[in-house]
Amino acid sequence: MANTPEKKCPVETTFDVIGGKWKGVILYHLMSGTKRFGELRKTYPQVTHHILTLQLRELEREGIIARKTYNQVPPKVEYSLTEFGKTLNPIILLMKEWGELYNERANQHPYSSGD
Repeated sequence: MANTPEKKCPVETTFDVIGGKWKGVILYHLMSGTKRFGELRKTYPQVTHHILTLQLRELEREGIIARKTYNQVPPKVEYSLTEFGKTLNPIILLMKEWGELYNERANQHPYSSGD
């Protein structure tokens, strides 16, 4: 049927939502609790203000994180995982464990080109 949307692989859907260089890192740091924008910036200063803002907005739009703004000067904005966002915790922790395993393996057996 021409009007039926094509089914996507669930893994593709997951990457559509949490893919990107910084989204997984943001989610990992929000697992420990609510963070202010500045705290997230200090954690990864190499991320530009613009990119961090975009990634946070995308996660908020998907219902993964919540943004709370306080009406004060200077402005205060906090981010936290939603209940739905917390369902990603096991995935993020497995990614962390895999990254540690990979780093350990890479340090023990550096790859050489051409082998």
